[in-house]
Amino acid sequence: MRGDKMTTEDNLKAAFAGESQARNRYTYFAKVARKQGYHYIAKIFEETAENEMQHAKEELKMLKGIQDTAGNLTEAAEGEHYETVEMYPKFAEQAKKEGNIPAANLFMQ
Repeated sequence: MRGDKMTTEDNLKAAFAGESQARNRYTYFAKVARKQGYHYIAKIFEETAENEMQHAKEELKMLKGIQDTAGNLTEAAEGEHYETVEMYPKFAEQAKKEGNIPAANLFMQ
């Protein structure tokens, strides 16, 4: 979907995905900085990652994606099952077709 065809829900989903990816990226960057001895820079990355997580949390709440523990467990189990049974096997097959065996192996881990 593009432009005016996007709904607020679509925008919240895109924002949640972006914030979640940024949080992970900054967390990894912090680990690299800390390993290289840049502790102050690592702390900045960690604080930024925490901010991104808070943004993602608010977007997920607006999407009604946070439930009680039983609901969260069910959603987590369903998501992991989907990834294992459907998503990653398709990704691996596509990677194999393209000759990208390292990616195919990663998807099947």
